[in-house]
Amino acid sequence: MAASLRGPSRAWLVGLSGLVVLGCSPRTHSGSSASTRGGKGSPFPANVGTAADPSGFYRQLGMLAQSGSFPFVGQLRYLAGRTPDSTLALVTLSFANRALTFSGENGGQRASYVVTIDVTQGATTVRHFDAHKIIRVASFHETQREDESVIFQQFVSVPPGAYSISVSVRDENSGNGNVQQMAINVPRFGERTLSTPISIYEVKPRVRLDTVPVLIANPRSIIVLGRDTLAGLYVEGYGLPASAKVNVAVLNDAHVVILRDTVNLVRQGELSSALLDFPVQSIGVGPVTVVTSLAGTADTVQAPLFLSFGDEFGITSFDDLLSYLRYFVSPQRIQTLRDTPPEQRAAAWALFWKQTDPNPATPDNEALRDYFKRIATANSRYHEEGLPGWLTDRGKVYVTLGEPDQAGQPMGSASTSRSRAEIWVYTQYNLRLIFQNQGVGHLRLSASSQSDFEKVVRRLQGQ
Repeated sequence: MAASLRGPSRAWLVGLSGLVVLGCSPRTHSGSSASTRGGKGSPFPANVGTAADPSGFYRQLGMLAQSGSFPFVGQLRYLAGRTPDSTLALVTLSFANRALTFSGENGGQRASYVVTIDVTQGATTVRHFDAHKIIRVASFHETQREDESVIFQQFVSVPPGAYSISVSVRDENSGNGNVQQMAINVPRFGERTLSTPISIYEVKPRVRLDTVPVLIANPRSIIVLGRDTLAGLYVEGYGLPASAKVNVAVLNDAHVVILRDTVNLVRQGELSSALLDFPVQSIGVGPVTVVTSLAGTADTVQAPLFLSFGDEFGITSFDDLLSYLRYFVSPQRIQTLRDTPPEQRAAAWALFWKQTDPNPATPDNEALRDYFKRIATANSRYHEEGLPGWLTDRGKVYVTLGEPDQAGQPMGSASTSRSRAEIWVYTQYNLRLIFQNQGVGHLRLSASSQSDFEKVVRRLQGQ
């Protein structure tokens, strides 16, 4: 684990710079948390939410998360304010371009949205904030992005205490929106305390308590395997000597400690800070909890991280990951991973990564990267009512074999949805697959095509 502070930019963010929206106001300061000061262990909820809709899982962790017509995910994190009676709450949200309604503007596309934040105590409104934001992208294709393409963040100064917070987001063009209310306990930061860790993409630490850190938060706390080599959390310390250290433990979803380390805090001006950078390969995959404490103290603060293959994959457990791999390797190989004891999962996953990597000379596993890209594509192309695209018959074939060499309707067939059928041809496998209509919008492999497809799959998984 690195104790150094991350630089001002990462190359992969350059392509997102026009889409990342920073809602920082010079008149207000920060708030909100996915964990509670003094929290113990790794209380990952069981059987709450699914890979298709993990919002319930995120909410159980204290995160902001809603599905529906305007899905979003976010967090509240806490830092010390300028005085002991003020705390900075950092409200961070992320959502996809596709949640917004765009219209043409000067050859590009434009959308706008409103975020409203209300902090109340009983019938009293302690803080109210409205932010109107405009998003501009170059092409219609960009408007259809389903990954985390918009980030909103706002610092709000709140006195320590118990409150209710309401965070709402609304698309100004369509009126679609969503809201979440939750009880929060805003902590007081005194001498010898730590902030709640903040999952970040970029950070420039602050040196004075009357300012805010310059950062781009990672509202979903998602680390994308194959893109990110480090998982970063920013943490501050208050009233500490120059020699202060932070103890760090990483727990997996089975509450097993998979990594321990001690990191030096760097003193700059009035406060100390550190970037906790975890090598991704040392953690494995799936959700983990990072628990931090000042060396020599028992008080802990914690934050979640989710190691996944993309922002759109809600991998909330190791079993979720294994479910996604059903078309990548044989059932026997998946069962071997499933039977691995929790304390050995990171090592087992590292071995699996190595064994399935077609080009070990690169840090990426190109086979897994392309496989999950095909899942994302299948979800956008082949969705059927009640079933995500990758689990439909066309989806599973596409995810397993990729683009067909030829695809079309049988000669002489009618074009109505009731009689619609499709034929896909894979020359490499001498495979011709027929998808037959089984109801409006539902195409299923014929019995003979299913048998032929399974033979090819067994051959490929046996290699």
